[in-house]
Amino acid sequence: MNILHEHATLIIASSYLLLEMAAIAAAVHAVMHVRTAQGAIAWLLALITMPIVALPLYTVFGRRRFMGYVDARRAGDAAIAHLTTRHADEAAAPFHSRLDTDSRRYFGFETLADTPFLSGNEATLLIDGEATFEAIFTAIERAEHYVLVQFYIIRDDHLGGRLKSVLLGCLERGVHVYLLFDRIGSHQLPSTYTRELRNAGARVQAFTGTTRRVWKLQVNFRNHRKIVVVDGRTSFVGGLNVGDEYLGADRVLTPWRDTHLQIEGPAAMVVQVPFLEDWYWSSGAIPDVQWPARAMSADHHVLSLPSSPSDDREPGALMFVHAIHSARRRLWIVSPYFVPNGSIIDALKMAALRGVDVRVLIPGITDNRLVALAGRAYLPELMAADVRFYRFEGGFLHQKVMLIDQDLATVGTANLDNRSMRLNFEHTMVVADRRFAESVEAMLTADFHESTQIQPDDLAADPWWKYTAARGARLLAPVL
Repeated sequence: MNILHEHATLIIASSYLLLEMAAIAAAVHAVMHVRTAQGAIAWLLALITMPIVALPLYTVFGRRRFMGYVDARRAGDAAIAHLTTRHADEAAAPFHSRLDTDSRRYFGFETLADTPFLSGNEATLLIDGEATFEAIFTAIERAEHYVLVQFYIIRDDHLGGRLKSVLLGCLERGVHVYLLFDRIGSHQLPSTYTRELRNAGARVQAFTGTTRRVWKLQVNFRNHRKIVVVDGRTSFVGGLNVGDEYLGADRVLTPWRDTHLQIEGPAAMVVQVPFLEDWYWSSGAIPDVQWPARAMSADHHVLSLPSSPSDDREPGALMFVHAIHSARRRLWIVSPYFVPNGSIIDALKMAALRGVDVRVLIPGITDNRLVALAGRAYLPELMAADVRFYRFEGGFLHQKVMLIDQDLATVGTANLDNRSMRLNFEHTMVVADRRFAESVEAMLTADFHESTQIQPDDLAADPWWKYTAARGARLLAPVL
């Protein structure tokens, strides 16, 4: 019996030693490859002190250049640039915006996007699910040549059925349909849903973060974009996915508060570029699209700013930093997941200290308690610098919107967290127009009326366990 006990003890000790050695190797890998010092330190400490928990998590979450993905993705984008970026640039050339002198501070967005603001657009704010999907389905039903549809989540429920129905209607009219969804975000989508569309002639692809199916548990490099393009003339970008909960049908996360954007004009065709790159990565083929350029009377100045983990400049993170530094009088930010990095924290504090009206609207109820706890840990430091935080009480807040001064607003898919800024594929539309900014101001003013300002005393009243949990969750911020 003692021999068996000693043998078991030896096996356990040897196994733990091997686990610790693997964790040390992973820690070295993290130090060498994780993008930020905060992220590297977080992984280093977790892997050395908690290898049983941290090693599996690092295997799934932590490897940035997983299977050579970044280099492969860049090569794929470059291979089709002559059919995407060049066509878009040539068609858009007559519409390059000449912003006034005061708006020149926004030109940094153009550098991040590698494309200029375009004039001659009409940007329409779509508030919540009913308005958004009514506009999307109406545009799809009017399609003459093709529709490009991309969502992070598609569900086979009532709303998903409506999407399938309008796409089937397009196919019956001879309109080409390209449907792209994220494999992990839409992991519950049954094969019967996509099979029916394929059998009717649609091209359907699932986006994966790697080309090898054996690594499908890798959850970095998720495609979080929500894009619809109709004939290259009308595009939609924003926070809404395809599921009944986005119409307020969830029993807990309801009403669902979200925002989408409809763009008509030259900027609408530019939205095709990231879709074509994503499609080429997923299928090896290139959809046959058009590059129309017709000016609209509204003449909004619009910029399409996609971001991805394969970008050299990290435009997702720099977009937020540039927006914050550009603000002179007002900066209103709405994000359902607020887990800022050091540069964002410093930029927010400096904006508030120089007299900018800095407000951050976050959810009152959450679908991710860990992220909410991590975000709560940043509030005292920022509130001490006069950054004001509001908790939305009118349902579940999911919109991703910024309003800068009186003349610029953004609507997109990116949250203010590390995953959106560095690890996901995202898309943000930037609109430089005073009239459009006024419509965003009216929308957000209504949201603030349904919100409660968080006071320092509210945080001070937290029980010790909540404070401790928030500080602990903050250590995981770089990987959330």
